[in-house]
Amino acid sequence: MDKTLIVTNDFPPRPGGIQAFVHSMALRLDPGRVVVYASTWRDGSEVAAFDAEQPFPVVRDRTTMLLPTPRVTRRAAALLREHGCTSVWFGAAAPLGLMAPALRKAGARRLVATTHGHEAGWAQLPGSRTLLRRIGEGTDTITYLGEYTRSRIARALTPEAAGRMVQLPPGVDEKTFHPASGGEAVRARLGLTDRPVVVCVSRLVPRKGQDTLIEAMPRILAAQPDAVLLVVGGGPYTDDLKRLAERTGVAASVRFTGAVPWQELPAHFGAGDVFAMPCRTRRGGLDVEGLGIVYLEASATGLPVVAGDSGGAPDAVLDGETGWVVRGGEPGEAAERILALLDDAELRRRMGERGRKWVEDAWRWDLLAGRLKALL
Repeated sequence: MDKTLIVTNDFPPRPGGIQAFVHSMALRLDPGRVVVYASTWRDGSEVAAFDAEQPFPVVRDRTTMLLPTPRVTRRAAALLREHGCTSVWFGAAAPLGLMAPALRKAGARRLVATTHGHEAGWAQLPGSRTLLRRIGEGTDTITYLGEYTRSRIARALTPEAAGRMVQLPPGVDEKTFHPASGGEAVRARLGLTDRPVVVCVSRLVPRKGQDTLIEAMPRILAAQPDAVLLVVGGGPYTDDLKRLAERTGVAASVRFTGAVPWQELPAHFGAGDVFAMPCRTRRGGLDVEGLGIVYLEASATGLPVVAGDSGGAPDAVLDGETGWVVRGGEPGEAAERILALLDDAELRRRMGERGRKWVEDAWRWDLLAGRLKALL
């Protein structure tokens, strides 16, 4: 593999799915052949400590939002030449992929741009659609998460660029997310040992569907009075969700953990009997789920999943085998599927085992990192 410059706004310790994706891929490349150019974050000391632990150099721009400005493009080109990089990976295609022509001129021979959920939104708007088309023309390959995002992004590209698209979803660390991840200890600490637990691990924003789960709880409690909804994560929707739980009369059966350190997430998945996140598409298709790696992390932990039908979320579920896909924003459908799982331990076991095997066969990080290496 040629030496690679990774250009990304999204990189830890800033939290988020794209950040974890890019970092996890970077760790699986040859550290002697990787240089990362990233934005900084609000806590400079945390950034410095994180960067010092990495096996490859991380160069931080002074800005907290890395954009393809002339200054940033010049800095990226200078880093490319300084470190002798001949390939470039844009951690998120839009908008950083607009730097591709300048970096090719600076000596890059291979340019790969990875798309997530937001590029599917870009493809729907005339102005950003044009920019996405330019990114497709300037790079050698645009990657996509799943069929949903591929079909929408491809419409914005030339036929030639669309034909060069390659699937590259995030992976799951099956050694970290596994059935013996420590869930019993979390249940004991929260006083949930003998209760049926529906767990949702995600950022608390309207798209994710935690409100749908709260609205489903009266029906779930009517059949399973001891059931509890464990909401894991933080975000701007927290107060709204707590008020909704009060108005719905289920506050005593909904537990909010707040933000949880990454290393504790596997145990929080394992604290559940069922994983549910009935995500929905919002804002006319501009706010959409790109894939939903949490469904696969839940599957790796041995849990059956109930997913919403937003965007590429169904790509992370074998419907009827590892769990079910329901219409986002429909509490009745979510409650029906959750109750079917809470009522049937054998069904939970069978779906959980099928999900675990699927992750091992198709979603391991080493398999997907090998795909990226080949592209670079």
